[in-house]
Amino acid sequence: MIGTLFTTRRGGVSAAPYDELNLGGAVGDDPAAVRVNRAVVAEQVGVPADRFVWLHQVHSSIVRIVDGPPDEPLPECDGVVTTTAGLVLAVLAADCVPVLAADPAAGVVGAAHAGRRGAADGIGARLIEVMTRCGADPAAITVWLGPAICGRCYEVPAALRDEVDQALPGSAGRTEQGTPGLDLRAGLAEQLTGLGIRAVHVDTRCTRTDPDLFSHRRGAPTGRQAGLIWMASDGSLRPGDRSGVSHHSPSPDRG
Repeated sequence: MIGTLFTTRRGGVSAAPYDELNLGGAVGDDPAAVRVNRAVVAEQVGVPADRFVWLHQVHSSIVRIVDGPPDEPLPECDGVVTTTAGLVLAVLAADCVPVLAADPAAGVVGAAHAGRRGAADGIGARLIEVMTRCGADPAAITVWLGPAICGRCYEVPAALRDEVDQALPGSAGRTEQGTPGLDLRAGLAEQLTGLGIRAVHVDTRCTRTDPDLFSHRRGAPTGRQAGLIWMASDGSLRPGDRSGVSHHSPSPDRG
């Protein structure tokens, strides 16, 4: 069974402006509070905190393969793939797109942080490529695109919008004010479908307008929510967990 979770900002111990459930360790929050918040999420998931894999995110298209909790922090990357059950892959975000993916039959799961630069550079396609190398079948992969800033709120210069849309077709749009905008989830969904992914689920919550979510654009400095995915080591999830997308708390160190 596959477990997934998109956290919110509610339920942790961090003080403003990181209140409450900030999971980002490189945003200026008290490290002790972040450790408590991560322990809260580990308890909810039902997997020990030392079985979580947290990334050093840099808005790249680098995807790494892990087979267990790293002894040292992972080198810079924005995606991770595993075939190991009972290991929780975690990506952080606060406007960027958390991407979760799984082929349950092949026993392969992956997660990626897709910001503007990483999405345009192909982090979504790279995640599927590495999962396929690990035995996944693109036609059997399910992808979840988590809460992120929506196209109606993500204003960018026209030249930047066109540049991103050229690399990630389907991402160009207009904001509520009629100015050039980007919808990274739309572009990622189109890209993934073109790669043979048949099931792409989009969480339509907008981080900028939803007060239960962290948003760098709405108010920096701020915390990070997380997208989490794991394979239950005993073939089942705890009663409080869900197979699919749950709504609870945060995402990337850089969002």
